[in-house]
Amino acid sequence: MAKRDYYEILGVSKSASTAEIKKAYRKKAIEFHPDKNPDDKGAEAKFKEAAEAYEVLSNADKKARYDQFGHQAFENGGGGFNGGGMNMEDIFSQFGDIFGGGFGGGFSGFGGGGGQRRVKGSNLRIRVKLTLEEIANGVEKKIKVKRKVQAPGTTYKTCPTCNGSGQVTRITNTILGRMQTSAPCNVCGGAGQTLDKKPADADAQGLKVAEETVSIKIPAGVVDGMQLKVSGKGNDAPGNGISGDLLVAIEEENHATLQREGDNLHYDLYVSYPDAVLGTSKEIDTVTGKVRIKVEAGVQSGKILRLRGKGIPSINGYGKGDLLVHVNVWTPKTLNKQQKEFFESMRDDEHFSPKPESSDKSFFEKVKDMFS
Repeated sequence: MAKRDYYEILGVSKSASTAEIKKAYRKKAIEFHPDKNPDDKGAEAKFKEAAEAYEVLSNADKKARYDQFGHQAFENGGGGFNGGGMNMEDIFSQFGDIFGGGFGGGFSGFGGGGGQRRVKGSNLRIRVKLTLEEIANGVEKKIKVKRKVQAPGTTYKTCPTCNGSGQVTRITNTILGRMQTSAPCNVCGGAGQTLDKKPADADAQGLKVAEETVSIKIPAGVVDGMQLKVSGKGNDAPGNGISGDLLVAIEEENHATLQREGDNLHYDLYVSYPDAVLGTSKEIDTVTGKVRIKVEAGVQSGKILRLRGKGIPSINGYGKGDLLVHVNVWTPKTLNKQQKEFFESMRDDEHFSPKPESSDKSFFEKVKDMFS
C-alpha cells in the first residue's frame, strides 16, 4: 500500500514553518492518541502515521530529501523507516519536545502499573581454603556463617503511604489529558510493608545477627579466585523480602610436592645416578594417593613421564588433565677416593660419552610438548 504524503497527513503546506509543523502534529497526536481512542486500530494507525510524518518534516535534512525525492529518499537504508513505521517508545520520546514536558520513557498512559516488589537482602562473601586433593575430587564443606536473620517476634504492617502496593502514583493534568506516573514508595522502599514490632535485640529493620552452619558443595576442578554462589544464604531482607546470597571465593592451598598448571599437575622426581643408570621404580604423590612408576635404565635428566588422567578434572566436564613427572638425575657433589678413581677411569669410556638420540628431545622441544 502506497504511503500518504507527509504534508497531507499533518494538513500543512510545503512552505509551512517548523512551528506550524509542530503545532499541526500536536493537534493530530491529541486527536488520535491511543488513550483517547481505546481499542481503535484505525486511530492507532493514524497516530503512528502522524508521528512518522513529523519525524521527517521536523528535521531539516530529512525534509529537504523528502521534498526532492519523496518517500523513495528513505527506502533501501536511506535513513527513513523502510515501511516499518515507528514504535510507541519512539513516538512517546518525542513528547518532551512537542509538549514541553518530560514524558519520554516515563510515559505510562492511563492504565496504572508498577506493583509491589520484593526487597532483597545484602550478599555475604567468604573465602574457603581447599587442598589440591579436595579440588581434584570435589568436596562438601560445612562453614559457620554469621548472617542477619529476621528476629523472632518481629512483625510488619502494611505501609500506610502506599497501602501495601509498594508504589506511589502521581497524576498530572496535561494537554493529552490525565497522565499517571509510578515510582517505588520512598517509605517502605517498594516492599509494601513497614516494621510493626520488634524485640529489643533486633536492629531498625527487625533483623539480628545469628550464626548458621551452611553446607557448600564444591565441584571438582575449581580454580583459585573462582567465586561460587549459594542462593538465599546471605542476609535476610525485612518483611516479605528475599534473602541475599552467600558468595564463596575459592583459595587454593599449596601442595608439598605437586604443582598445578590448569588441569595438569607437575611432579619433580629426583633419582640417584646409579638408579638412572640401572633403572628403578619410585613411589610418587598423586591427588588420589600414591602410585609406583617405573624408571627405565639409562633415563636422561629432564625426561618427562606423562601419567594420563592423573591430573585435575575439568570444571567444564571435559575429562581430566595429566600428571607430568619430571625426572631429575641427581649428580653427587662429594665422592670418596674409591668412587672418584672409578669415575676417573670411566672418563674416556665410550659408554659414558654423551650420544643423544632423536628421542632425547631438547629442552625447548620438551616445553613445547608440555603445553601442547
